[in-house]
Amino acid sequence: MSTVLIIGAGGVGRVVAHKCAQLPDVFSGIWLASRNISKCEQIASEIDREIFIAQIDADNLEALIMLIQRIQPKLVIHVALPYQDLTIMDACLATGVDYLDTANYEPLHKAKFAYKWQWAYQDRFQKAGRMALLGSGFDPGVTNVFCAYAQKHFFDTIESIDILDANAGDHGHPFATNFNPEINIREVTANGRFWEEGEWKETAPLSIKNTFDFPVIGPKDVYLMYHEELESLIQNINGLKRIRFWMTFSEQYLTHLKVLENVGMTRIDPVLYEGKEMIPLQFLKAVLPDPASLGEHTKGKTCIGCIISGKKEGADKTIYIYNICDHEACFEEVNSQAISYTTGVPAMIGAKQMLSGKWKQTGVWNIEQLDPDSFMNDLNKFGLPWQVVELDKHPDF
Repeated sequence: MSTVLIIGAGGVGRVVAHKCAQLPDVFSGIWLASRNISKCEQIASEIDREIFIAQIDADNLEALIMLIQRIQPKLVIHVALPYQDLTIMDACLATGVDYLDTANYEPLHKAKFAYKWQWAYQDRFQKAGRMALLGSGFDPGVTNVFCAYAQKHFFDTIESIDILDANAGDHGHPFATNFNPEINIREVTANGRFWEEGEWKETAPLSIKNTFDFPVIGPKDVYLMYHEELESLIQNINGLKRIRFWMTFSEQYLTHLKVLENVGMTRIDPVLYEGKEMIPLQFLKAVLPDPASLGEHTKGKTCIGCIISGKKEGADKTIYIYNICDHEACFEEVNSQAISYTTGVPAMIGAKQMLSGKWKQTGVWNIEQLDPDSFMNDLNKFGLPWQVVELDKHPDF
């Protein structure tokens, strides 16, 4: 029986609150905190169980410490902005509380996300006897656990991994992002990177395209991107020679994005407007549809998974492990589309592993470093069932 504090009341925070509320034996008390208290009130009103709410500026370390001391949770589940990772980790250390997030740290004024800033907390969390679990979303998160599960049960060594993320949903808007527009656009407009033969190789943004025939949703164009789970997986998967990340985008999305780039609306440096500084991307975020509002109108499915090749008892082997998630089914259950659902459910499951003692380690941990079996079982129980199929060979991307 444990109290948790969920920081962030966007689409993912809504899912985490709903899913934690379904397990009163694990999450005996649930607090939901955000800068926008009205969002907390709305989410709490949707749930047939008492959800306590609080207003908090997650950039304010002193206020965070005071809130955590007042609530005394066993765990802070951070699903707000990645800019706030380090401040919330500091607050957890100051109050002796465990920490979980779904995305690694990114400086506010530089589009460069990396684990190095959070890995630097290893000694501090160890000395405090506390645990920080990094990247307990879907990608990163479930995709990492898929790789760990494959390493444990299917391979002696893994040589190649391709992570493929397809969203075949339609929300009816000419242009909208399925999660925080600011984070989404910073990620998509960054250079692509992949790891091969011991080194990183960089590409122009979305310059490498292939086609993959996804289960259920069919053939889709996929674009090579850099994604944070690559950084930790190259350290924790035995024998790895190459790892890449691919995501689907519609032509309509890419056309709108290019126009926005061309007119300067994706910039993250300040510009002067009517005597005041403003950041174009933050203004764009304000005028785009709120991702949390898309669920009611989104139809279709997502398919996210890993194609993994390696050797088992000297023989070549390739498997594809993946999840299919339905936007409409997610909305019916938790008032959210599948993008938020596929991030929020693993955040709850990761919290459940920590609170139950299955994952209880001091220090800072990436999710693939922990035993995958109980997490994989919970994916099947709590809304993200997975499939494993054996392939004749790795796709020729």
